[in-house]
Amino acid sequence: MKTIITYGTFDLFHFGHVRLFKRLKSLGDRLIVGVSTDEFNAQKGKAAFFNYQQRAEIVAACRYVDLVVPEINWQQKQVDIKYLKIDIFVMCNDWEGKIDSLSNQCQVIYLDRTGNISTTEIKNNLALTSRR
Repeated sequence: MKTIITYGTFDLFHFGHVRLFKRLKSLGDRLIVGVSTDEFNAQKGKAAFFNYQQRAEIVAACRYVDLVVPEINWQQKQVDIKYLKIDIFVMCNDWEGKIDSLSNQCQVIYLDRTGNISTTEIKNNLALTSRR
């Protein structure tokens, strides 16, 4: 059994997230998604529209996702790879080079983001719409 993991905030769940999870699931048998907690997002200087519980529930409802785990800090990735028996660690290509050190534990893959969609873009468009 080949197990894949990825991490993210996954706020304002959209078709880009679904397509990402579908691509990830096609790489193996089991997809685990680490969803950043509100506290961890605060450390990163990010704010999500939905709280952690809501985002985790939405991600868990996606048919490609087998398990959701909370992402609570940067160091957790090494531990998760070991204890969750991860074969492939996948992040978007904006992380390229930042997690290469994990390649001594599993295969590390960087994927392009889904074109024409981003949570940041959605938030910006909503902000513009609300000002009108």
